[in-house]
Amino acid sequence: MSGFERYLTVWVMLCIVAGIAIGQWFPAQVQALGRLEVARVNLPVGLLIWVMVIPMLLKVDFGALAQVRNHWRGIGVTLFVNWAVKPFTMALLGWIFIRHVFAPWLPEGQHDSYMAGLILLAAAPCTAMVFVWSRLTGGHPLFTLSQVALNDVIMVFAFAPIVALLLGLSAIVVPWDTLVVSVVLYIVIPVLIAQALRRMLLRRGPQTLESTLAAIGPWSIGALLATLVLLFGFQGEAILRQPLVIAMLAVPIVLQVVFNAGLAYWLNRRLGETHAVACPSALIGASNFFELAVAAAISLFGFESGAALATVVGVLIEVPLMLLVVKVVNDSRGWYERGR
Repeated sequence: MSGFERYLTVWVMLCIVAGIAIGQWFPAQVQALGRLEVARVNLPVGLLIWVMVIPMLLKVDFGALAQVRNHWRGIGVTLFVNWAVKPFTMALLGWIFIRHVFAPWLPEGQHDSYMAGLILLAAAPCTAMVFVWSRLTGGHPLFTLSQVALNDVIMVFAFAPIVALLLGLSAIVVPWDTLVVSVVLYIVIPVLIAQALRRMLLRRGPQTLESTLAAIGPWSIGALLATLVLLFGFQGEAILRQPLVIAMLAVPIVLQVVFNAGLAYWLNRRLGETHAVACPSALIGASNFFELAVAAAISLFGFESGAALATVVGVLIEVPLMLLVVKVVNDSRGWYERGR
């Protein structure tokens, strides 16, 4: 992991400060950017999301799915945790903390919006950063690639229904058309563009693909940081009034990460998978495709919504929390191998 990626949390914090400052100093200009919408999709953010996501999706090789047949148990754990456990545990944790424990201290009228942001975050399994986490743990590279590719395929079909189901259970009305448009815009179209570019680059040789990925890799982080500046330009006033909101939103996210990582790691051990498979399986279950979550929250609820803020909190704590998970799975390798 590059030095820039290692200190991503620092850059996120600086972007928060910059966004809040810009929102206070230039409110008219920030509001004008917020009004640049087509069909409830903010054009500046939509463009930034594509710049974020497409370089990451270029790494995905759907052909790798056929090469990990011997690790079907690890794939099964990944799918179970990502799609049958993770969104529902987040909905439960959100109900406990947002609607009950922290309800008296959260802004009036934003409880539903915060719940929606947490659900959007949990319903989108990690696509990009899991490659970094897997590399830091010595994870099986083809298994990592395969579980990302499979999750991307499932996400196209399952993201909208799961979000709609959980938001419905939380009594939050979600326009289906906007949710489907978000899936098409932020998953389907970027996947198609990335795969077309990948094939074009591979025709010129694997080295061309590698050099292109190295060249455009920083675009993703740059676009993410620019999006955060915009988001906090809109959210700045609310944050200045309620600075503890971010800390309260972080609690269910942290608990969800710890629970899902531990569950996936333990299940792989019980099923006899190798440590090199258990690591990426646990890491993808813990981290989130926060780029999609941020984009969907903005499309569904707007820049100034609590949903957008909740997804951004996920970005804020992702790197330090995932580095902690990496350290735990590395340090526990001996224990894992003894009981496998």
